[in-house]
Amino acid sequence: MNLNNKTVLITGANRGIGKATVDALLDAGVAKIYAGARRLSSLPDFGDDRVIPIEIDITDPETVTNAAAVASDVDLLINNAGTLAMGGVLDSSVESIQADMNTNYFGTLDVIRRFVPVLETKPDAAIVNVVTIAAFVNFPGLGGYSASKAALFSLSQGIRIELAPRGISVHTVNPGPIDTDMARDLDMEKTSAEETARNIVAGLENDEAEIFPDPASQQMFGVWQGNYRDLEAAVYEMHHAN
Repeated sequence: MNLNNKTVLITGANRGIGKATVDALLDAGVAKIYAGARRLSSLPDFGDDRVIPIEIDITDPETVTNAAAVASDVDLLINNAGTLAMGGVLDSSVESIQADMNTNYFGTLDVIRRFVPVLETKPDAAIVNVVTIAAFVNFPGLGGYSASKAALFSLSQGIRIELAPRGISVHTVNPGPIDTDMARDLDMEKTSAEETARNIVAGLENDEAEIFPDPASQQMFGVWQGNYRDLEAAVYEMHHAN
């Protein structure tokens, strides 16, 4: 995808991968970015008048509807907003698992549905869903989160098929451990959000359907490609190492 002069909306733009991706897209020459957050006060000053703050809570249909009305010139939708509850599927509260599913799956689906009528009027439009390598294997310490992101990956496959005749491409971003607030409790080597964002942009420019923006995700996906059960075995070893 040629990002030059594109208009973008990115959810969860106030920190982490979202914030870094705004900066990387500005460097790539986009025309405008709607930087979405649940609270406008949480957005940083990006120092560029191409950035338009927009209120969007993906679990609040009213704010999603309003955002689609305001950002009616979007060519590229990046669904980055998400939540992560620590814990396995057997010991986490049902409420925390539901919260991850409501945000990461149902909330993202609602945004997509509201913006498809906008995107299908554009000659070169795309949807990017920020998923995770945990969509390919369930990490027990992130049980509900992994399941919600696996659902999002499946959703992405489905809409890629449905939207192809309408000229909308669909991409997933599947990072491993990234040095963000969301991952601060993960005791793993992490890639910086800035490097991750640059690789996301490069993947979009190269029309990659599935983007693995860091060494850990690339290595784990390579194992998965060989035999998905080998990746499951590696996670088993990680989980039971102590």
